[in-house]
Amino acid sequence: MERKNKDSRGNINEWSKNNTVFVISILITIFIVVYGIINSKGFENISSSIYLFLQNHFSWFYLLITFCLVIFCVYIGFSKFGNIKLGPDDCEPEYNTITWFAMLFCAGMGVGLVFWSIAEPLAHYIQPIDGIDPMSQEAIHFSIKSCFMHWGVHPWSLYAIVGLGLAYFQYNKNKPALISCLFEPIIGKNKMGKTIGNAIDIFTIVLTVIGVATSLGMACIQICQGLNYIFGINVNVKLWIMMIVVIAIIYIYTAVSGLDKGMKYLSNANLILAVSLLIIAFCVGPIQSTLNSIVNGIGEYISGFVIDSLKINPYGDNTWIYTWRVFYWAWWITWAPFTGVFIARISKGRTIREFIMGVILVPSIACMVWFGVFGNLALNVVNLFDAQTLIDMVATPETALYFIFNEYPAGTILSIIAVIVLVIFFITSANSAIFVLSMMSSKGELNPSNYRKILWGIILALFAIILLLTGGLNAIKNISVAASFPFLFILAAICYSLQKVLKADLKLKEKGKSIDKK
Repeated sequence: MERKNKDSRGNINEWSKNNTVFVISILITIFIVVYGIINSKGFENISSSIYLFLQNHFSWFYLLITFCLVIFCVYIGFSKFGNIKLGPDDCEPEYNTITWFAMLFCAGMGVGLVFWSIAEPLAHYIQPIDGIDPMSQEAIHFSIKSCFMHWGVHPWSLYAIVGLGLAYFQYNKNKPALISCLFEPIIGKNKMGKTIGNAIDIFTIVLTVIGVATSLGMACIQICQGLNYIFGINVNVKLWIMMIVVIAIIYIYTAVSGLDKGMKYLSNANLILAVSLLIIAFCVGPIQSTLNSIVNGIGEYISGFVIDSLKINPYGDNTWIYTWRVFYWAWWITWAPFTGVFIARISKGRTIREFIMGVILVPSIACMVWFGVFGNLALNVVNLFDAQTLIDMVATPETALYFIFNEYPAGTILSIIAVIVLVIFFITSANSAIFVLSMMSSKGELNPSNYRKILWGIILALFAIILLLTGGLNAIKNISVAASFPFLFILAAICYSLQKVLKADLKLKEKGKSIDKK
């Protein structure tokens, strides 16, 4: 077995010298970056047009497929496949459980967790779904429940499907860490299958660049606003660019240092800081109402899970659904390839059931606690602001965090820790991304070359700058939805392929045991 892996590694290195996927994906991303620089208005118009078309015609499809993917995860985790180990039967996990949680949490949620922690609960309170009175008691319940829905089981199920498929094919079938390898049971290994596989890998790489760059753009905006709040530094385009360049140097350096040195220590440090931020916010906030809200929110989230997952009005106003739910599902989809590859990379030695529960259940609960604490921190002081001020906060979500923190005794401390957490989330997300992009563009090489990491790091930074220059948060929303749609079909195909292979392998294993007994 070891020799086979070694030979496969050698073939990968040999092939990567002339990597079609790498060249084409680089050319496409460079073209998008250059076009965004030369014609930023045109870039914004194209992404906006695609966004509106998908919003008007395929929002139902996003809701339906995402819900079905959640059901598939439950099925695969608690079926007879759940006891299968990712890797040889005698292998042990490479990372301990705490470090594993820290690494997948930092890679899977990143900057969005801080960016939306205050702004989203406020937004749902001020402008809830059609049928709920704004700024009412019902709007408060709706706000917390919606945050739980957007940051709970659904996004982590998307990550789990990609991660589980890659981990199984990688560690149990000796395949490279490529999305295209998951399609071999469907498209085969012939010339046509290879062409389709290359197209899938190219699209996945470009989608990953878009998904990560959107989050980096959001992080940059909020970090700069934090510097403005704490130190009075003026926020402008020059500051944005300077911030991205400085952090890009750091995340490229840590990526070149390797997973065990850079990413492992940063993830652990960020987990400590994030938990510290959470504890301080919980202690200075309304403790009793926060605990009540978390418990009530979980109850409403569970009881309305199916209805809320598929909720879309056939004739009425669906603005809220388009703006929030469809955007979130699209955003998570753009993150699914890179997060899935990274989660697969750190999950060898765990059973499928352990993988599903660890990747979906634990992070979902952590996100619910996070939004329960910060959501109540915001909702507890809404009566101190007039309606227009609250609307302005929601309109500029990158600043809402600092305005709300300012209303509490430890506001400055919370703001400083939040900025540090954002910076490290920025680094760990980009670090994971360029590692994964380098893997995917090196025919699945588990230890890709440093020059590829550096190249992808530079491209991510440039892409984030382009998104900031072409419309900020609106451009980020548009490009996320526009890019994610084709990957819905890829996710559905991964489920079919994975179930097909697991069923066949389990049948062979059971047949072998039966022969041994005889």
